[in-house]
Amino acid sequence: QVQVVESGGGLVQSGGSLNLSCVARGSGSVVIGMGWYHQAPGDQREVVASVTRGESKAYSDSAKGRFKLTREDGTNTVLLQMTNLRFEDSGIYYCDASGYGPGWIGGHSWGQGTQVVVSP
Repeated sequence: QVQVVESGGGLVQSGGSLNLSCVARGSGSVVIGMGWYHQAPGDQREVVASVTRGESKAYSDSAKGRFKLTREDGTNTVLLQMTNLRFEDSGIYYCDASGYGPGWIGGHSWGQGTQVVVSP
C-alpha cells in the first residue's frame, strides 16, 4: 500500500527558514510527480511547488525566489527548503504524490500534513 510521509515544519520567526521533507513509499509503486501544498486556516489547499519525474519544477508566485524544491534521485523523496518565511506562510503543508501501483486511488496519495507557524 502506498504511503506518503511528511516531516519537518514547526515554529519559526518571520524571516526565518524551515525545511520540509516528504517520502512516498509503496511496493510496486511508480511515482510520477510530487508536490507540496499549503492550506491556511479557512482557505483552500493551494500548490506551492511541484516536480515531475522528468525534473520539471513549478512554483507558486508566492514561493518563487524563497522556496526551493529538490527531488532526491531514485528515492521518491522531496525536500522543500523555505526561506524568508512570512506570517502568511503559516498553515498546514501537505505532500502529494502522483503515480500508480498497488493501493493507489485516483492516481494520487496525500500525506497527513505538517504544521508551519510563522510568528510575526
